[in-house]
Order: sequence, then structure tokens, then C-alpha cells
Amino acid sequence: MSLSHPELVRYARHLSLDGVGLAGQERLKASRVLVIGAGGLGSPAALYLAAAGVGTIGLVDFDTVDVTNLQRQILHGTSTIGLPKLTSAESRLSDLNPHVALETFPVRLSAENASDIVRRFDIVLDGSDNFPTRYLINDACVLLGKPYVYGSIFQFEGQVSIFAAKDGPCYRCLFPEPPPPGLVPNCAEGGVLGVLPGIIGSLQALEAIKWILGVGESLVGRLVLFDALKLKFRELSIRRDSACVVCGQSPTITRLIDYDAFCGVTATSIESAEISPAELEAIVISNGRGMQLIDVRESWEWDIAHIDGSRLIPLGTLPTVLRELDSHREVVTLCHRGARSLAALQLLKGAGFSRVRSLHGGIDAWAAEVAPGMSRY
Repeated sequence: MSLSHPELVRYARHLSLDGVGLAGQERLKASRVLVIGAGGLGSPAALYLAAAGVGTIGLVDFDTVDVTNLQRQILHGTSTIGLPKLTSAESRLSDLNPHVALETFPVRLSAENASDIVRRFDIVLDGSDNFPTRYLINDACVLLGKPYVYGSIFQFEGQVSIFAAKDGPCYRCLFPEPPPPGLVPNCAEGGVLGVLPGIIGSLQALEAIKWILGVGESLVGRLVLFDALKLKFRELSIRRDSACVVCGQSPTITRLIDYDAFCGVTATSIESAEISPAELEAIVISNGRGMQLIDVRESWEWDIAHIDGSRLIPLGTLPTVLRELDSHREVVTLCHRGARSLAALQLLKGAGFSRVRSLHGGIDAWAAEVAPGMSRY
């Protein structure tokens, strides 16, 4: 695929670079890269892929821009708050490089649509933030023979690798089973240093570009761990597991499955332990005094927004105040979006509290469904 005169000028620094040159830049132009998620990781990755001249970039995202995204999601800005992330991303990427074709998919990636979307691209870059989507991407890439550029972030640490490459390991070879639901908080619950996804997302873009160009050493069979506080990189070797259920010698997963169920996020035990904002509102109005509403967020979160009548007990201090709580009264735990409150529920159940439920969706869902004037973060 030949370059136009404006493209020759734009990519001059690539054209003079050994390992890229005209042939490499034409390979980039002919390539098709799918970026799943236009958030923290997808932002820097998509920006650098577009700047590098990747011919077609696919973007999958169903969310809208929120002010809390702007601390790390550099595709978006204050002027795009409230807009679909794909609308914001299209505008920014087209301005950065009008020679790049953008294909957008305003959907939640699922077992029903993943194969149709993934098969259209040469390589898949994962900017998701949850385990069901990671297992879904991995399995789709293995089944379709597409390399999977993996990245994940949490607080001050990040990981990056390439899975599902020919003869290389897949994500399941490293993590055969997902962690229990609620054990690992997402960025909204656990926080993330804003610059961290910029580092990990850029590394993902780097690996995708190297893969397309066929230069350097890829991260196939290698997992890079980054500690931002110590500014240190570590590397672990990963081997393909011959017993892997999807890429092993006798795979048992030969089609995409229900990944929410696999990761336990829709388990009946979890659903039965939750209470909806509407149900909680009815209880608070009718009999609030008969219930203990325990908010397990941090004090700064409480200062942003809280439910009248609730008691602030940060999750880390909950074990020390169990004796102050009445184990015979109903308890409802709540946090920002539900992960920490489920952990609190498990702790209270283990301590002998028999009537415990967690507010589904946390105070964020309460603000959206019950108290629209409440501040959200």
C-alpha cells in the first residue's frame, strides 16, 4: 500500500529510521489494529497507533466521558464530558492523523459479538479493566489466531505482554482461573495513578507496532511488571501450558462462553446478597432505624457524598469495630460501586452477622437512581 506525498512528509522520521523505512511504513498503513476500550489504556495506545500511521484502527467502547476520567484518559477533554467516548476519540484521532481510518463499535464486547469484531483485525490491543472481558478477548484471539496485546493497571503497578501468538502462551496459561468476585477492586474502587496507564498503554502500542513491522523482540512468553513508585521493571517468563483449556493440546473451550458466569460476577449467591438502590430507599423511608447502613469508603469519599443515616467505617478498620455493631440487626454495606461492600459483607458474614446485604452499584448507583442531585465521582 503506497504512501501519498502528505504521508511521506508526515512520517519522515520513520522513513529515515532503520527498521521502519518506506516498506515498514507501508506495512503500518496496511495494518488493522483493534483497541478494546477508549479509556486509560486505550487513550495513549490509540493516540500513538494513529500517530504512527496504522492504517485502520478499530475502537470498541460503550461508555460516555465523565469528569473523573480526565485524570488519566487523555483522549478526552472537558469539552467532551457527557459525550460517547467513541465520539470524543474519533474527533481527537482524526485531528491527530486524518490519514487513519477509524472503525467504531459502540457496544459492550460480549461472547455474542466478539468473534465478528475481532476477526476483522490483524492484532488486538486490550484496554479493558475487568476479568470477564480479558478472558473473552483471550479466547476470541486464540480461536481466531490473532495476537493479543495485554495490559493491566492497578494503583501504582502495571503489566504488559503478548498472548495468543503462534506457539506462545495465552492469558489462561498464566491465569487459569479468575480471582473471586470483589477480591480485586477496579480503578474506581482501588484508584490508579493518572500517568500509569500512559506508560502501560504506550508499551502496548509499542508492542503492536513492533509486531506489525517485524522488528525487535516481542513480549511473547514474557510478562513485564512495572512498579511506578520504585520506577522498576521486572520480567517473568511464561510458558504455554499443554493442559490449557483453550490453547492446550486437548482444549475443552472451542467456542466463546458466558464470561460473566465464568468469573462469578453473576453468581446467584452474589445476587441474593445485594439490594438495589430502590429497595434500600424504601427501607430507609419506612424503617431506617431498624437497619445499620455501613459505608466502607474512605473519609474523603464520604465528604464528596454520603447517605444520611449511614455510618462511615472504612473497610480497613471494619474488623476492629465489629463488637460495636449489632449482629442481630439487618446490615447493608455500601461503597463507591460495590466491590468493597461485597468484601465487607463477606467479612461480616464470617463474623456471625446473618442479615447482611450489599448495595448493588454502590453510592454511584444511589446517586443515579435515587438522588440525582448528589455529587458523583
